[in-house]
Amino acid sequence: MLSRAVLPLTRPNVLASTVRVSTLPLSHARWYAKVGKPKAPYKLPDSVKPPKPESTSASQQQEPAPEQPEFDTPADAQKNSSQKTSEPSTTPEQDAAPQKPLPDLTQGIPSTLAAELEARQKKRGPTPLNLTEDPSRAEEEYTDDGSGGEIPRDRYESSLDRRRARMANLMYVLFLLAGAGGVAYLGRNWETAEEEAAHPETPSGWGLGLWYNRVKARFSDLTSYYKDPAFPKLLPDEDPNMRQPYTLVLSLEDLLVHSEWSREHGWRVAKRPGVDYFLRYLNQYYELVLFTSVPSMMADQVLRKLDPYRIIRWPLFREATRYKDGEYIKDLSYLNRDLSKVILIDTKEEHARLQPENAIILDKWLGDPKDKTLVALIPFLEYMAGMGVDDVRTVLKSFEGTNIPVEFAKREKAMRERFEKELAEEQKKRPKVGMGSLASALGLKSTRTLDGEQSPSEGLAQGKMLWDQIRERGQKNYEMIEKEIRENGEKWLAEMAAEEEKARQEQMAQMKGSFTSMFGAGKN
Repeated sequence: MLSRAVLPLTRPNVLASTVRVSTLPLSHARWYAKVGKPKAPYKLPDSVKPPKPESTSASQQQEPAPEQPEFDTPADAQKNSSQKTSEPSTTPEQDAAPQKPLPDLTQGIPSTLAAELEARQKKRGPTPLNLTEDPSRAEEEYTDDGSGGEIPRDRYESSLDRRRARMANLMYVLFLLAGAGGVAYLGRNWETAEEEAAHPETPSGWGLGLWYNRVKARFSDLTSYYKDPAFPKLLPDEDPNMRQPYTLVLSLEDLLVHSEWSREHGWRVAKRPGVDYFLRYLNQYYELVLFTSVPSMMADQVLRKLDPYRIIRWPLFREATRYKDGEYIKDLSYLNRDLSKVILIDTKEEHARLQPENAIILDKWLGDPKDKTLVALIPFLEYMAGMGVDDVRTVLKSFEGTNIPVEFAKREKAMRERFEKELAEEQKKRPKVGMGSLASALGLKSTRTLDGEQSPSEGLAQGKMLWDQIRERGQKNYEMIEKEIRENGEKWLAEMAAEEEKARQEQMAQMKGSFTSMFGAGKN
């Protein structure tokens, strides 16, 4: 009892503190309760402590309840202060904040679209136009897959959309069935003997392998219109009385001419040095064919300037090539000529991938005015045609991997040295025997020649090789061609221009008649 009586006397400032706190605003009261809270529990001085009870049971009965520190939490301060004052519980900041006006419900329920869009934008994270944010992080945080509170697609899909989706799925199934039926129909047996003869490697019959081969063959026939040459025979049938026995196929781009474009001059085309001599000289030995992968609308204008006298007999353009694996291939099997007598000169190996044994691949000419590659190749080509080689592919195989003009010059030199050595030995053994007998011993017989030309036996009597005699004859023929061009070249050009104009007029008249007949103007 004494402790309860003494306890109020030991705290003389409790009432005053309570009164002072109650007179402060709520925010200050909270701060005071937090700061003014004693850091350690209060202890009574030893002088005022009550004496210990005599017995344990009496002390247990008279032991006071544990003390509860005053102002332990801000809530206690607010509770104590609320008993002493009736001030409002709002802070000055809350009083100063303006209150938003309430919506006028008499005009209808206001729209929440702006708030929803703002909330969705916050969920999406940074936009791509904001340069202060990381775009890679934005892609990780936001995905437009219907998650993050968005409405799933099936929630707002209309019945019309579902009907359209069902129709689309039905059409997909029908197209799939139609495609499967079409493929099965393409694998049927050949209906005519002509079809079966055209595909000997895929005969008729039952079996998965045969069916697949027929499907593949028919698909190839459908696409052959776009990939194969325009005609099965690119050149007309041979006329033994009008053509040479050998055919020389020449490319156009970077072989006979070189084209380049510049901002100052635009497109310019340069003619390779020695082209005129190359074409006019070999024209007496070969049937010249121009075979280019350039479209006819572009290459024809270049060809008119390159060969105004039509020395090149047959021009073939991109329409005559074969398209395969992204390349335009020159298939010589469509030329309607014996491939053992055909030579192709080109600058790209891809053009001759089907008949590489018939091809001579040269480096591209890029406009060098001192180039002599074409002129250096003439002796080799003249030798094969003049000597009557049975198969040009065998000769080209022997020169594979070498520089043909240089290698041919070495072989010609060795052949000439051997010929001169044999000729000298034969003259020593038979000094009185004429050169005609020597020609007979070598298997050469006197044949009829043109006026003014010597026979092979007479040439051997003068110490000339047969190859030398062929070259002399070729030079004379070339001089005759040059003389004819100088004397009659202008006349030929005028005649060709008149023929072209006449053909153009006939074509225009035919087109005009067809146009007027469509509307009945041509009828009487």
